[in-house]
Amino acid sequence: MDSTPHTLRKRPAPFRPAFALLLLTLAALIARPIRAQDNIFTGTNSGVSSIRIAVADFKPVGSDAQTSEFKKTFDVTLYADLASAGIFDIVSKSLMPSGTPGSPSEIKLPLYASEPTNAAMVAFGALGEVGGKLIANGYLFDAKNQQYPQVIAKQYSEAPSEDSARQIAHRFADEIIFRLGGGTPGIAESKLYFVKMTGNVASNATKEIWEMDYDGANQHPITHLGTISISPRVSPDNTRLAFASLGKYGFQIKMYSLLLNRYMNFPTGNGSTESPAWSPNGNELAYAAAPNGSFEIWISDLNGTLGRRITSFRGGNVSPTFNPRSGAQIAFISDRTGLPQLYIMNSDGSGVQRLTDGGYVSSPSWSPNGQFLTFAWNRKYGPGAPGGQDIYLIQVSSGAQGGYNIVQLTHDGGRCDFPTWSPDGRHIAYANSSDGRADHMRIWTMLNDGTQRRPLTGFGADMPNWSWK
Repeated sequence: MDSTPHTLRKRPAPFRPAFALLLLTLAALIARPIRAQDNIFTGTNSGVSSIRIAVADFKPVGSDAQTSEFKKTFDVTLYADLASAGIFDIVSKSLMPSGTPGSPSEIKLPLYASEPTNAAMVAFGALGEVGGKLIANGYLFDAKNQQYPQVIAKQYSEAPSEDSARQIAHRFADEIIFRLGGGTPGIAESKLYFVKMTGNVASNATKEIWEMDYDGANQHPITHLGTISISPRVSPDNTRLAFASLGKYGFQIKMYSLLLNRYMNFPTGNGSTESPAWSPNGNELAYAAAPNGSFEIWISDLNGTLGRRITSFRGGNVSPTFNPRSGAQIAFISDRTGLPQLYIMNSDGSGVQRLTDGGYVSSPSWSPNGQFLTFAWNRKYGPGAPGGQDIYLIQVSSGAQGGYNIVQLTHDGGRCDFPTWSPDGRHIAYANSSDGRADHMRIWTMLNDGTQRRPLTGFGADMPNWSWK
């Protein structure tokens, strides 16, 4: 897929190249300066030592033949959840003491606290089928505190299934992350919505909206429209999904109830409407609309009524995203000075500021704390230019006298696009194609400092959107 926003890609260039270059040069002179910075502290690169935690395999309970399979799923999921949290130093399985402690009376803390394990915390417990239920008893102990070691003791009960084993592991992992991660909820139970391509990209390809767990498991379709559906955005309360779908009159925003599993009415008037974005209170939707041929940013209520235009400038204004912390600002993409650039403005359209200094920008996403924006940027865009499209992070709160701090998160990995923040602010999911082919796009995740990258999907997946919680 061409990463250019549909609204900007379709509009013919309004200026002659030489004149456009002049405007870009003037804009660069008057725009707020940008300062390259390698030391933006996002929470996962702050220099604080990670908590060293040992994650013991759970002890099997009961004699049901399926228990071993459920336990295997649980053990793998719990370990992976904690390993990917970004706040732990996970003890390698090869350094763990022998045995599988299932209860507080069975744990030998000195073995975990001493070398080679040298753990500060130990997660352990027991899992099995009891009375027709899958029961897990999970514990977190302070390995260095022999007198009062217990930090967490939880029991979980679900109908026995592999999915239940995964969900119990997610809940226990989130409890540990919340307790040891400074009170920030974990993301193991969060979801990602994305676009899945099927068919031949050159002829009969269709794109539907899919859902998956945060770790790439449980992938399944939400829509079955048989057309091109893009830009999924889930509401803050996880009850509705807004997206744009191609129909007779171009792209139009559609609304889908995740509770009722059916479409809801969302009229947006004449012309194309694209790139929906939820306000943090869930009461409004921003989007790009072109009732008169020029795309501008609009805001409406959830019924698609009471719409008001908040931009009015020659060129395309697309891809709005609210500051989730306050709702008082909107970041967006505009090509008003030539190539698409990143801007922010107040939610009423006032106070417009340009944040990038050239190149080609797309797909902004605001961090949950409102301090950072990620976006895709080809800084050396143009014929013959040795550019590459990567994911960047800009510290919006730094834009005072010295300009905006900015850091590049991906490097030389092919085309990267569509970054989206996890609800805890520690992770970013994005789409990547190592060879630039649209049908070779797949979704990856990384920590917000660009480390610990791993794929979540196979080919043909892009435009991820992380649930708010």
